[in-house]
Amino acid sequence: MRVDVSDHKSEGPAHRHSEGQLVLALKGGVTCEVANSIWMVPPTCAVWVPGGMTHSIRATANARICFLFVKAGTTQLPTECCTLSITPLIRELIQHLADLAQEFEIDSPAGRLVGVLLEQLVQMPVEKLHLPMPDDKRIRRIAEMLSDDPADRSTFPTWASRVAMNERSLSRLMLKETGLSFGRWRRQLHLLVALRELSAGATVQEVSGALGYESVTAFITMFKKALGKPPARYFADMQQSRA
Repeated sequence: MRVDVSDHKSEGPAHRHSEGQLVLALKGGVTCEVANSIWMVPPTCAVWVPGGMTHSIRATANARICFLFVKAGTTQLPTECCTLSITPLIRELIQHLADLAQEFEIDSPAGRLVGVLLEQLVQMPVEKLHLPMPDDKRIRRIAEMLSDDPADRSTFPTWASRVAMNERSLSRLMLKETGLSFGRWRRQLHLLVALRELSAGATVQEVSGALGYESVTAFITMFKKALGKPPARYFADMQQSRA
């Protein structure tokens, strides 16, 4: 099915269903929170959510999203939530099927297209576009405050003071809860926010300022280190792929 978001940001409540769900962003930025992790869905990628997992979906204004529901046992897609790279063929197949009746015979034109689609999906590479979210209330508080205000450049000692912990204990707990140091966790958050906002049409300058970087160059360096390309080249390659 295909969904168009209005002029305002949209967030769906946490829910789950028996089918696996592929969330494909055709336009704009989409984030999906699943199992204490936030997953980013930039264009040319999709998030796979196995059946039975509680999840919520947040979309930027004017986003266009496709949902593909897959019954359990019909394909060998991953058993864990992940971001999949998506080819133009898969994207066009999903959009075409979204225009057809949801009920179809397996041995029919629609059924044969679904077979091709599922065969292609299991071959797609996994992208590392997620942010682990902690269970511990103190670390969760830091994560929520930074998610609400990613431009907050407070030092690690300041954050430790805010949650009434010493720095060494907070560092150990952060690593235990997320698998990342505080600095790496915050950079990953910045990367996901940047992808979401750039996908929605914000400029590099706007995103750099919103994330509290001292210069656009510093932001571009972070982005290139994480994804191998500066923002302009990253999104230009996306556009070329879609074309």
